[in-house]
Amino acid sequence: MPRPESIIEIFLQPGECWFGDEHTRIRTLLGSCVAVTLWHPRLRLGGMCHYMLPTRTRPRRPAEALDGRYADEALEILRAQVETAGTRLHDYQMKLFGGGRMFASSPNVVSVPERNIVSARALAAMYGMHISAEHLGGGGHRQIVFELWSGGVWVRHHETD
Repeated sequence: MPRPESIIEIFLQPGECWFGDEHTRIRTLLGSCVAVTLWHPRLRLGGMCHYMLPTRTRPRRPAEALDGRYADEALEILRAQVETAGTRLHDYQMKLFGGGRMFASSPNVVSVPERNIVSARALAAMYGMHISAEHLGGGGHRQIVFELWSGGVWVRHHETD
């Protein structure tokens, strides 16, 4: 797909989600966090979430808003945006990125990056989504660029191991 003449540039901070159309480019920087991208190839709609942890340590109160810092809630935010666009989640391609080890951890402890990766895959399965691509784990951080006009996701991985 050719690049549109005008592009909206979005930089996601940890805990943020964004959903847009073919005039959007979404960027983020990931360490132990994970980003999930969704892209509708026919309509060229999509979104990204950048979550920090798999879930809250305490239950969410009924009146409390969804919080994109947590995987389960971030995916629910994206799912709601998919429905608001009048589309179905299963028509989207899902890709996963991040979960890098930023610090050495004890071999007997499941680290935050590992828990984030497990959570992303479990949520994909729960929603019945096929993961079309992933770049997960390892050491260091990643720069992610997602172009909604083409569905292309560009990854620059800065390894520390």
